[in-house]
Amino acid sequence: MFKLTETDQRPDVLLLVSTLLLVTVGTVMIYSSSSILAMERYHDAQYFLKKQIFFVLLGLTAMVFLTKVPYQKLRYAAYPGLAAAALLLGLILIPHVGVRAGGATRWLNLGIITFQVTELVKVALVLFLAHFLTRKIAQIKQFSRGIAIPLAVTLFVVGLVMLQPDFGSAAILMAILLLMLYLAGTRLVYLGGMAAAVMPVALYLVIHKSYRMARLMTFLDPWKDPRNSGFQIIQSLLSFGSGGTFGVGLGDGMQKLFYLPEPHTDFILSVIAEENGFIGVAIVILLFGVLIIRGFFIAFKAPDLFGTLLAAGLTMTLALEAFINIAGVMGLIPLKGLALPFLSYGGSALLMSLAAVGILLNISAQES
Repeated sequence: MFKLTETDQRPDVLLLVSTLLLVTVGTVMIYSSSSILAMERYHDAQYFLKKQIFFVLLGLTAMVFLTKVPYQKLRYAAYPGLAAAALLLGLILIPHVGVRAGGATRWLNLGIITFQVTELVKVALVLFLAHFLTRKIAQIKQFSRGIAIPLAVTLFVVGLVMLQPDFGSAAILMAILLLMLYLAGTRLVYLGGMAAAVMPVALYLVIHKSYRMARLMTFLDPWKDPRNSGFQIIQSLLSFGSGGTFGVGLGDGMQKLFYLPEPHTDFILSVIAEENGFIGVAIVILLFGVLIIRGFFIAFKAPDLFGTLLAAGLTMTLALEAFINIAGVMGLIPLKGLALPFLSYGGSALLMSLAAVGILLNISAQES
């Protein structure tokens, strides 16, 4: 049994408040963006809202629990947690066990619900790397003893993720590895070598898959094929343009009316932009900024190296997911199909994001 944390320090209030505000905004906007779609598909305007509220409550429960359990105890789950996550990644590739949608198999069929395994994998890999690098800190400058194993494990997990395929999540996992190795004190020459080795592989994966190459070409010129490959980003840009400064009003957006594909998931920020304008988007970005800054602050104030690496890895995960989604729907980078943390509809992503915040809050309550 885990003993609950006993400390006179309070968890980071700004991190908690920014998280709760993002979850609240997300819940409201999921209903606004999905009610018409839910009525058309399921004859229930609140279908997506009710499911999201269930996962909000479940996620908040997980967050509170992890706020109370000393984060040092999580080290016991580092190896079995990653092993279980890797096993689940293999299971979803089995027909009728994994759920295929949008050309990818990323969800595990649990009967009444589906679970996106990569969301668990991100947290499990951060926990494993934080534990392993803390144990091997004396050998961290030696490639064979301090770097080879975490690199091999990460590449194995990335390989399983690419089989789905999920290029965006694979890139995030590699970025997390490089960040955590850097914070642990790995030689820069090793990091540079790994980055240099990864880049041509990533380029090869883009060039030799037609749909990835199409996304890149669409990013460069979405108007070349406005009714097909460019349709999504054009509709998203129209949402941002029509929102103006203050938006057209909550619930009054037009792009969610079967123009934006899945407006409650990947493109929820586009709906926010149309209905709440520049002000609404700025508030969302500001909240993410507060959350990320506080997350890294917690990492650097943690009482031990394990806490530093764990907090930095979890914060980096949330930061990259938010950046990729926000930049993608704004047309600043190619679309990657990643959800916006805390705001997009999706139970597994919300659950794991709130669990990550719970760990961060726990670390903040034990700052040195």
